[in-house]
Amino acid sequence: MSFIEAVILGLVQGLTEFLPISSSAHVRVVGELLNPGQDPGAAFTAIIQLGTETAVLIYFWKDITRIISRWFKALVGKIPQSDPDVRMGWLVILGSIPIGVLGLLFESQIDHGLRNLYITATMLIVFGILLGVADRVAPQRKELKELTLRDGILFGLAQALALIPGVSRSGGTITAGLLMGYTRQAAARYAFLLAVPAVFASGLYKAAKEVPILFSADGRAAAAAAGEPSLAAIIIATLVAFAVGYAVIMWFMRLIENRSYLIFVVYRIVAGVVLLALLGFGVVDPLGGA
Repeated sequence: MSFIEAVILGLVQGLTEFLPISSSAHVRVVGELLNPGQDPGAAFTAIIQLGTETAVLIYFWKDITRIISRWFKALVGKIPQSDPDVRMGWLVILGSIPIGVLGLLFESQIDHGLRNLYITATMLIVFGILLGVADRVAPQRKELKELTLRDGILFGLAQALALIPGVSRSGGTITAGLLMGYTRQAAARYAFLLAVPAVFASGLYKAAKEVPILFSADGRAAAAAAGEPSLAAIIIATLVAFAVGYAVIMWFMRLIENRSYLIFVVYRIVAGVVLLALLGFGVVDPLGGA
């Protein structure tokens, strides 16, 4: 993977991570277009997501540090467990369990079989339609202070669907939130907070497995021969993803204050149809050379 390709994929990751259009699908497809027959890989995707999640940490720094601080204070009995921030801490922990458990149980399928671009195209279309329906018919009255244990778990299950490229972590979680009656802002805010532990755990887990290999001479040679991302490419893409992602999250949170998700619904459906056409004409390989 060249410097330019790493920058492009980092840019794609940063632009799409926080929008309900599936960053993993875009990185997968753009990677295939840049290098026909080559999938950047689930590990590469998971690691560069650390860049965009760092942007979330910075953007929600006050909220996150307050929640963590009050959660620990509640553990030692200094404040009650009924405190809203303490409850939020517990709900984020519980909501993160489904994606963690399923991610480990189905790691092989996630890294390989589920990256089939026919699946990706289908998920783009199907979950685009679901997002459109939810945005149009759901009451959208509830705020995060009304978040219940049941809703927190349902949010977590919806986030776990993002293990399938094309679903979208934010898209699946936001859709579930809207269907449960939460406002656009509340659903998006919780989607971003809920993603932090899941994405950092996944990215660090993949990094722990892949980076030591890339530090070795044999690992670097094998990656170069297979056209896989080098350690330098991963670092570049991650830094670009962070910078672009921070700008996108600020724009997105302002956008949904007054706008619907229609533009993203239309984009998802069009992108899914275009991807199916590319697959049908043999422009891209559904399995990325696997």
